Amino acid sequence: MVDVITDITIQCPIQKVAEYAADPDHAPEWYVNIDSAEWRTEKPLSLHSQIAFKARFLGKDLSYVYEIKELIPGRKLVMKTANGPFPMETTYEWESIDDQTTKMTLRNCGNPTGFSKVMTPLISTMMRKANRKDLKKIKEILENE
Repeated sequence: MVDVITDITIQCPIQKVAEYAADPDHAPEWYVNIDSAEWRTEKPLSLHSQIAFKARFLGKDLSYVYEIKELIPGRKLVMKTANGPFPMETTYEWESIDDQTTKMTLRNCGNPTGFSKVMTPLISTMMRKANRKDLKKIKEILENE
């Protein structure tokens, strides 16, 4: 089981952070490992929306489709792989610290299967490292806009 939780404080209002982070079109800008995001369903983002991602992780090219399972605008977004090499659920949560400060939490949870199962400890470590970089990048983007 992989369950990686990371968070960061961003000096921006919660609405700005949540809108930017929840927009799949921005994912390649702030996710280190994501190369592209392509909508499989109509915009805007809603329950059951599907987005196809192309990424690179541990030296491998990955293609997977996330489906939106829960969406509370400005508070929480839960996506789950509809297909792909590794069943995964990703959760974003946003919490307002004050009018200009937001805590963003990123959680990745999944059960590697097959060969990936043997790699679980390494996957967890590498995912935590990547998530920290991703959150630092979104913080940098939003605080310098």
